[in-house]
Amino acid sequence: MNAHYEVVIVGGGIHGAGVAQAAAVRGYRTLLLEQHTLAAGTSSRSSKLIHGGLRYLESGAIRLVRESLREREILLGIAPGLVERKAFHIPVYGSSRRSARHIHMGLLLYRLLAHGAAGGFTRVAPSEWDGLDGLKTAGLKAVFRYMDAQTDDVALTHAVARSAEAFGAEIRTGARFIGAERAGAGYEVRSVHDGVVSSCRTDVLVNAAGPWAAQTLSGILPGPPRLPHDLVAGTHIITDGSLTQGCYYIEAPADHRAVFVLPWRGRILTGTTERLYVGDPALVAPTPTEIAYLQEALAAHFPGLSTSVADSFAGLRVLPKTGSGLSARSRETVLLADAPMPHLISIFGGKLTGYRHTAERVMDRFQPVLPRRVAQADTRRLVLPVD
Repeated sequence: MNAHYEVVIVGGGIHGAGVAQAAAVRGYRTLLLEQHTLAAGTSSRSSKLIHGGLRYLESGAIRLVRESLREREILLGIAPGLVERKAFHIPVYGSSRRSARHIHMGLLLYRLLAHGAAGGFTRVAPSEWDGLDGLKTAGLKAVFRYMDAQTDDVALTHAVARSAEAFGAEIRTGARFIGAERAGAGYEVRSVHDGVVSSCRTDVLVNAAGPWAAQTLSGILPGPPRLPHDLVAGTHIITDGSLTQGCYYIEAPADHRAVFVLPWRGRILTGTTERLYVGDPALVAPTPTEIAYLQEALAAHFPGLSTSVADSFAGLRVLPKTGSGLSARSRETVLLADAPMPHLISIFGGKLTGYRHTAERVMDRFQPVLPRRVAQADTRRLVLPVD
């Protein structure tokens, strides 16, 4: 007889792990299927930031920024060994697209949306500029310092998955989803693990496959609704050097896009870029043009640092199709539900910072079709395990 779960999740990135935790904490029999290893895709190729998303204020995404700032504070509380508050610096030059007044107003709103939770900022005195890790001072008009947070995205994903396991979830890596077919009030799910095909029943199914979400939907019968979307590739480079004063939020000389320069494991992480990607998500890789773009941005602001690339990586984001350019598109998470069959939800997009809130939203959506249970914990206060 096939195993029967109440919640099955496809995808072992941060959102899949988050849903597994949220489901297990609520007392549901939970299975997560991941075709490779945990955080093998986008969740290992992010900018490693837990932040409100300051730049999203320019597109009017007030709700997203407020929610992300709230989640930042929750994660700082429940993942003290994984999420660390950091100082961020925004230099403003005569050639910058965004003036000092523009940045000042943005940071005022950022502070307001943070509701006083370490949302303050200061203007760094010119006498301190020479101590900012070799930041170019020629033409520098102002430097603002504010607080956000940084994480190890892979370690965070593993910690959330271990928390899910502690509450009874089964995390099955190396298990590739083959397909699912409606069966009664739920689904019959097929997967292959170590060359062996197996099936199980589930009351509800969560598609948290990230860049593979559309491919996962194509294996579900009857065919659920689709979301027109694009895959957007983002590249980061890692260079030798160190940053002792925190993180930097700069403008790329080529197009004035915002780029982060961050301390990372004794080196420097710079990113990201944005370009449309068509092809196998497993094959996304940095391009020479993207690498040169980031090297130029780094050299323009830190002329004394090496731009020799020690490593680089590219990840994929899922953005809904709109008439807007890539930078103007919404970063809101889309939960795509099958209205005639409210036992399937697909997660499109989403931010690392908001994984916990997204997971709780998914489980809230399922409450009408799942048995009532008494939650064993509250993920807002559940401290994550640390190695």
